[in-house]
Amino acid sequence: MKKIIPIEEGDYYLTPEGYRCFTEQYHLKRGYCCESGCRHCPYGYDKKTNSQKK
Repeated sequence: MKKIIPIEEGDYYLTPEGYRCFTEQYHLKRGYCCESGCRHCPYGYDKKTNSQKK
């Protein structure tokens, strides 16, 4: 079971379309890559190649 991370100020912002966009701060707090191609992924995941930059 995955641990639930409480959302704090600075963990996301709203895009002009109204979606939540998680920041690098949140991804680092979560501690792993979800492999969804997130805009601010600090783990270097590339959805096109399905790999992480090391």
